[in-house]
Amino acid sequence: MPMRGARLPDATAHGGARLFERLLRSRVGRGAVTVCAGALPALAFPAPSLWWFAYVALVPWMLLIRSAGTGRRAALDGWLGGVGFMIAVHHWLMPSLHVFIVVLAALLGLLWAPWGLLVARLLGGSPSVRRSVAAVLVVPSGWLMIELVRSWEGLGGPWGLLGASQWNVPFALRTASVGGVWLVSLGVVAVNTAVALLLAVPSARRTAAVCGVVGAVGVGATVLWAPRPQEEGTVRIAVVQPGVVGGPGSIGHRFTRSEELTRGLAGRDVDLVVWGESSVAVDLSRHPETADRVAALSRQVGADILVNMDARRTDGPERAGIFKSAVLVGPDGPTGDRYDKMRLVPFGEYVPARSLLGWATSVGKAAGEDRLRGNAPVVMDLPNGLRVGPLVCFETAFPDMSRRLVEDGAAVLVAQSSTSTFQHSWAPEQHASLGALRAAETGRPMVHATLTGVSAVYGPRGERVGAPLGTDASKAAVFDVPLARGTTLYVRLGAWPVYGALAVLAVFFGMLGLRPLRRPAPGRPEPPVRTAGGSPERPAR
Repeated sequence: MPMRGARLPDATAHGGARLFERLLRSRVGRGAVTVCAGALPALAFPAPSLWWFAYVALVPWMLLIRSAGTGRRAALDGWLGGVGFMIAVHHWLMPSLHVFIVVLAALLGLLWAPWGLLVARLLGGSPSVRRSVAAVLVVPSGWLMIELVRSWEGLGGPWGLLGASQWNVPFALRTASVGGVWLVSLGVVAVNTAVALLLAVPSARRTAAVCGVVGAVGVGATVLWAPRPQEEGTVRIAVVQPGVVGGPGSIGHRFTRSEELTRGLAGRDVDLVVWGESSVAVDLSRHPETADRVAALSRQVGADILVNMDARRTDGPERAGIFKSAVLVGPDGPTGDRYDKMRLVPFGEYVPARSLLGWATSVGKAAGEDRLRGNAPVVMDLPNGLRVGPLVCFETAFPDMSRRLVEDGAAVLVAQSSTSTFQHSWAPEQHASLGALRAAETGRPMVHATLTGVSAVYGPRGERVGAPLGTDASKAAVFDVPLARGTTLYVRLGAWPVYGALAVLAVFFGMLGLRPLRRPAPGRPEPPVRTAGGSPERPAR
């Protein structure tokens, strides 16, 4: 006789399934599940860095949308999932923005409402072969349009692009060299779409499998035949990371600590020393004593020092305010090479539409005063002939900025950053990981130097060079950075996957618009036929 509890697991499983179905039938319950489903892709990014999870993370969200039943519900599922995604990938901003992050997520989440309609139309019901193939092309293209729109600086910038989760995957980095992070995002969403078809639509499984094989062949061809930058020599670059310095006078102590660490580089034959963001709190042109201290370090080390000023400066009567500037200092003082940060962090360095949203400063740590922007990128020339392209913090998230610097002749990309506010969150590791993508996209090494956070160096193929400095480090490290010649397809062609996605969507919506025109117009009804009995009878159809 079977034991009394032998069927308990099955009963529990069935009970759990019924409970889940009941939850989905509830508006509040379904909404909560959708928000959680939208948040799942965040686990693919650092710090969890479950990169493989990105290829299935969208499937639960897609299946929920597929079961929506109405277009209104599908759009709502798209919006709620977008809210969950935005909160999850930006959760480390909560200490700074508090409840305002929910408001921002709700607004930005609206970008996914049309995507929800797209998913429901292409994956709903029993898709034909043609509709299944269209889904693998159109759904990723729709997702890419969302990433493109929210990549605008005023909407928060390109933080959390799905392709960026693949920063440590060699075949993904090779793909990025062809079409940037945009092409990687397309591939990741295409795989999710194919998996959703495999799981939910038995009649489309063969089509989904064929699409998967075609995609794998395409990626393999990219990895094998895409042009590779040719490594050509090395340069020794030192990164100075003083770490978190608290208490009264922390700015001065931080500068002093940077001096101490830099002196330790004497005799190590470095070509450039890089300090982090906001490493100098005064305008060196107005404080010659501070400039002289940095110049003395340059003479002692035998290399120029790239510092970062976060200071008030006057550039004419209409350009007075606080700038964040990368400044090159040599043995005789500032060399004249200066780059002013162009793309500022919304709310962190300026408040968009301050007259309307200025109240955000009262509920969080939003900028009390807007920083001023630079006008153009700058490529700096070192005495040894090396050309360096500086970026400041948030700017490493923008693929077009590093591409422009390489087009202008930069041999090394250098980013100066600081994540002291988010030191114990996922932000430092995720920020540092962006350097791998920028290096792979451009075929140029990337040096990511932080005041606090994670400092890391990547070679021209996106590979990590040496050991990174973690958030608890307070030290200077020297890296032998490989140089490269030649250009990648991404540098030559730019963001062509974005234009390809636009073309796919244009064709799709064009065909939808033409469909009513292809239907035959209804003919005029024929007169009824009189039968022998005199009763009217409609002709058979």
